[in-house]
Amino acid sequence: MQHRRSVPAYYREVYEAVCCRNDEKVQVEVFHRLLEKTNLPKAVQAQIVEHVDSTSGFLSKLSLYKMLALIAIAQQGKKLSPKVLENYIQELPKPQLGEPKELCALRMQPVKEDVLTLTQTLDQLMGRDCIQVELIPEKKGLFLKHVEYQVNSKRYKTSVYRRYSDFDVFHEVLLQRFPYRVVPALPPKRMLKGVLTSVSEREFIEGRRRALCRFINLVAKHPFFSEDELVTTFLTFGGSDVQFRLRDNYKKTGDEFMTNRIATQAKDYLPTDIQTQFSQSRELIKNIYNSFYKLRERAEKMAERSKGNASDLLLFGRELSLLGSATSFLPPLASSQSTWGRLCQPLKSLSAEFAVLSHHAGQQARREQDDVVERLNLFLDLLQSYRDLCERHEKGVPHEHQRALHKYSVMKKQMLSTTVQPREQASVGQLESRIIQQENAIQTMTLRNYFSLFCLHQETQLIFTYLPITSHILGAFVNSQVQGHREMGAVWNELQPRLGCLFGEPNENGLKPTLK
Repeated sequence: MQHRRSVPAYYREVYEAVCCRNDEKVQVEVFHRLLEKTNLPKAVQAQIVEHVDSTSGFLSKLSLYKMLALIAIAQQGKKLSPKVLENYIQELPKPQLGEPKELCALRMQPVKEDVLTLTQTLDQLMGRDCIQVELIPEKKGLFLKHVEYQVNSKRYKTSVYRRYSDFDVFHEVLLQRFPYRVVPALPPKRMLKGVLTSVSEREFIEGRRRALCRFINLVAKHPFFSEDELVTTFLTFGGSDVQFRLRDNYKKTGDEFMTNRIATQAKDYLPTDIQTQFSQSRELIKNIYNSFYKLRERAEKMAERSKGNASDLLLFGRELSLLGSATSFLPPLASSQSTWGRLCQPLKSLSAEFAVLSHHAGQQARREQDDVVERLNLFLDLLQSYRDLCERHEKGVPHEHQRALHKYSVMKKQMLSTTVQPREQASVGQLESRIIQQENAIQTMTLRNYFSLFCLHQETQLIFTYLPITSHILGAFVNSQVQGHREMGAVWNELQPRLGCLFGEPNENGLKPTLK
């Protein structure tokens, strides 16, 4: 269509009636509905479709105008062709489609975007990344200089080196960037005063490594943290100034309220009973936390018992070996009894089997610790961070909002007092300016309060998304017990017939003793 042909007002009215409000385009489905309304033969409708560009799934305004012109021509009984519109020099023909306002029903209302609901499953969250944190101690002589960690990301295929202070800064800026989200806590730093060979120091360092690994995995699997530049920088930046990079990144972006596209409209997406839902969810999650805390205590004790069992079995075998070795100087009374001499050698050889039993018990302890206790710890870390978030929400934005309202009330009273006791114009102007600034601050705090509730609602969903981890933990627990008992049972079964040789002489009934 060339510019010399004028467009009837009817075209614009139809366009306004059927276009999408958000992108000012006409959906292709609406295009076909409009064609069906013409009652033109299917073959003619197909011709119109061929002449109108709708490959993108939408029609632009010009494409819609072309369609309307072709419909009008077809309704006049004229044959359609690519150049048919060139015959219209002044005004394009008007189609017979009825009143434009009646065409609004043809318009497909865009589905309201559900930005509040989290759609990810637990498997999807767990598959976002898998991060290993390994300990790399650096020594200066015999004393520990500092501890360094190698952080390996499966998603980014990177390996970077981080100190505890790097984790600390990362946690700090992450909390500033996402003040309304569940940010897991870091383990305590504690100055390392002992040498690395100290058992207590080793246990503390290993416990802290595990806690840091849980922290970074929860962060990397979070539906919002995982795509943020802060996390990418921490997991991939190989330079020595990672702390500067993290702080600089936050300064450039600000917190989530400043960058989230729906932050100022959060109220529109919240359910009307959001406070009730929050209270009920918080109480439920509190009870879940208490139950998982007790489960973790039991699991830790079982792992400790398996560890102790491994130690006891090894010592038991060693004592048997020592007992079997005590044959060098037998007194005449003992040497006259040949039974003891025959017992000593088999007793000595049993230490190897008990060492194998000890090894399997140790593996059982590690499985219980790594597969069961650590998963319980991971979920407890998440639950605790949710509890911390709830406290931040109650003590944070709403509390600041109330203080701002009180300050605003005081300013208004001061302003009213100027009507009774006139002041200088300059001081009155300053007070008015302060009142306006305070009104703006209150408005921002109100918006932040709604956004805080919005995020809290999503983080509550995140907790419930993680709940199926219960089945993962139970599965790991059962598998560890099955494997442990199978391995231990196999050794015990091999050991049982060997013990028969310890009793070579027939008993008073003329039979060799057997073990049952």
